Amino acid sequence: MVGKNNLLHLHGIVILDFGSQYNQLIARRIRENGVYAEILPYNVPIDEINKRKPSGLILSGGPSSVYGDDAHLISPDIFKMNIPVLGICYGMQLMTYLLGGKVDKGEIGEYGKAFFYKDVNHPLLKDTADKFQVWMSHFDEVTQVPVGFGILGHTDTCMAGIYNDAQKLYAVQFHPEVEHTEYGRQILKNFVLDICQATPNWDLHDYITQTVSAIKETVGDEKVILGLSGGVDSSVAAMLIHKAIGKQLTCIFVDTGLLRLDEAKAVMETYGKHYDMNIKLIDAGEQFLMALKGVSDPEEKRKIIGHEFVEVFNREASKIKDAGFLAQGTIYPDIIESQSAKGGPSATIKSHHNVGGLPEKMHLKLLEPLKELFKDEVRKIGLELGIPREMIMRHPFPGPGLGIRILGEVTPEKVKILQQADAIFIEELRKNDLYDKVSQAFVVLLPVKSVGVMGDERTYEYTAVVRSADTTDFMTATWSRLPYDFLEKVSSRIINEVRGINRVVYDISSKPPATIEWE
Repeated sequence: MVGKNNLLHLHGIVILDFGSQYNQLIARRIRENGVYAEILPYNVPIDEINKRKPSGLILSGGPSSVYGDDAHLISPDIFKMNIPVLGICYGMQLMTYLLGGKVDKGEIGEYGKAFFYKDVNHPLLKDTADKFQVWMSHFDEVTQVPVGFGILGHTDTCMAGIYNDAQKLYAVQFHPEVEHTEYGRQILKNFVLDICQATPNWDLHDYITQTVSAIKETVGDEKVILGLSGGVDSSVAAMLIHKAIGKQLTCIFVDTGLLRLDEAKAVMETYGKHYDMNIKLIDAGEQFLMALKGVSDPEEKRKIIGHEFVEVFNREASKIKDAGFLAQGTIYPDIIESQSAKGGPSATIKSHHNVGGLPEKMHLKLLEPLKELFKDEVRKIGLELGIPREMIMRHPFPGPGLGIRILGEVTPEKVKILQQADAIFIEELRKNDLYDKVSQAFVVLLPVKSVGVMGDERTYEYTAVVRSADTTDFMTATWSRLPYDFLEKVSSRIINEVRGINRVVYDISSKPPATIEWE
């Protein structure tokens, strides 16, 4: 939320962040049950937790060892709040350690799929099988439970679940939040709804009403500038802000020179047709490409693009009287991959232009009405706001654009090549009724040339990577099993129609360990 005096979300589930990259998944799974979930740093004062009057608390996983010099430890008083607590992975080891049990280095680590064997029938495991697949990622393990605890179950190599009903304390060694764990959603549902007895009151319609009200309060009589890219996030952010303050919002469409083929034209035509908004088109392609000249490092490219983006806004803001806010379509996954949400210890994977690339001193205050939402929640809000489905269901496009899909130095020639190749891939997906069946699809241009033969002549051209991923939350993803004949058609068209490419490969990496984008 974005208001100055927002009420805290009360009676939800608080997740303490110990550094797991799956924290947002935990929150998403809880929200699927209609219960609000909020992530806070592991070292947040207990008073801050109590202010939220949570129905329950979850201790996340994390990369630390409880015996490490850099261990993320907390006060045992956390277990005296008289609310149910669920420890996950490191959270189980931490609970055990703080309450007098024993944690040791395992003889072998467990990473990936394992089988959980139920030792007792317990409410946490209601409606699960006696044996089911789980996802493990740990080396340390619990070898002795604290006094008063029982054992929920085990894997072939370790104790994998413990409980203390009297103190409302529960823990599992596996990750119930990931897709690879069978019954993972059921276990979290059992904890949230049955054990915590949380009230399902997280409603996106209410979120719209509250956010519109908060924007009005925050903005007052000032004006807001928003970068409208045509993507889902910026479109929904624009609609929410427009609904709140109308003509006080000016949308600026910045053509960075790193957009998809004919993107500027398509966005301006679409928004001119559907919305009564103030929209300005800024052609800044030359500025961005000049700034990127000679730069190959992906983080440096992101920061440069972010810097130039803000510079454009500051320049435009100086032309708009009383402009006080820069609005962005930042969402939860942006936050978790740039820094841990709200200051926790999760590792940085990559920075985003609308998070990590911003200079410390801005001329405008930030307005980010979507930063607590997941992508599917943003889409639902967009549909409820009346944005056409074909716009809301567009695949994500990164803020830095093709700048991070061209590996190595970005040049005008490479941009043109990639735009054409990407357009062919998307066109074929739509033509073959595959676009809506995959979550994100695009082409990457590698800084690699290889020998080919075209028209009986030797060529030495670039290699293109076709990437398509399937996901429900963009925190984990699998590669799309596209038909071979379809991939053959895409490859043939790109090689024949795009000058500069003579080889096409298909990316079959999942997330994790890879990310969806290459940079």
